[in-house]
Amino acid sequence: MTQTPAEDPVLAAYRKSIDNIDAALIHMLAERFRITKAVGEHKAKTALPAADPGREQRQVERLRKLAEDADLDPEFSEKFLRFIIDEVIRHHERAKAEQ
Repeated sequence: MTQTPAEDPVLAAYRKSIDNIDAALIHMLAERFRITKAVGEHKAKTALPAADPGREQRQVERLRKLAEDADLDPEFSEKFLRFIIDEVIRHHERAKAEQ
């Protein structure tokens, strides 16, 4: 007799771990965006540009290396980071426009 996915205890344990990791990721992203919001407000008040291409490139390079060390596809990590960076810049530009 074959088990359904809902009845498989090994699969259930893996899924519980995935759910815990997903929750942690959401909380970490929320904290990251709280900090980058403060950065955006500071940049807007001090007339600094919303984007910092040099810092962004250094971050991409650093995180690609971390991804390689962690046996994670560096292309995926760069796409993920670029998505986050683009969203942060959008928030910074909005903060600047509100000044």
